[in-house]
Amino acid sequence: MKKEIFNYIEIPEGVNVSIEGDKLKVEKNGISNEKKFDLKGITLEKKDNKIVIGDKESSKREKRNINTITSHIKNMINGLEKPFEYHLKVCFNHFPITVELKGDEILIKNFLGERYPRKIKVDKNVEIKIEKEFITISSHNKELAGQTAANLEMITRIPNRDRRIFQDGIFITNKNGKQI
Repeated sequence: MKKEIFNYIEIPEGVNVSIEGDKLKVEKNGISNEKKFDLKGITLEKKDNKIVIGDKESSKREKRNINTITSHIKNMINGLEKPFEYHLKVCFNHFPITVELKGDEILIKNFLGERYPRKIKVDKNVEIKIEKEFITISSHNKELAGQTAANLEMITRIPNRDRRIFQDGIFITNKNGKQI
């Protein structure tokens, strides 16, 4: 059954929104977030001081896409106000792990006694602070911050070993203010 579904997002003061086809860009005080959306059967436009997302004849699939796009746009606007932060902790039992930031790469040295460091590329829009065994990742783009934290956690995952014994690794402890 097809229904008329429209979501409205109010644009806060000082935020500039530009829509070019399926690409949306939000800016405030020199900080910008940009994203390209998959708009099959959905309209995305700016009217007055609101962003309108929807369609006159929406199915369940379009409704899901409309709600997803709405959440992404809200996160983009919220990121302009305050950056998203992820806190991670370096844990080790067997070999002391050291984490370094060199240019646009994070090096994880001596993980499980390995000779060569594990490396992760970091986007230029992500800020990383390393203080002994605590790592703080912050960015105005929620997806970049979350993906960087997930990459750090995944690169130190130990397959085919007992998790109760081999507890070495880097783990997310706090996601944008929510304790894990």
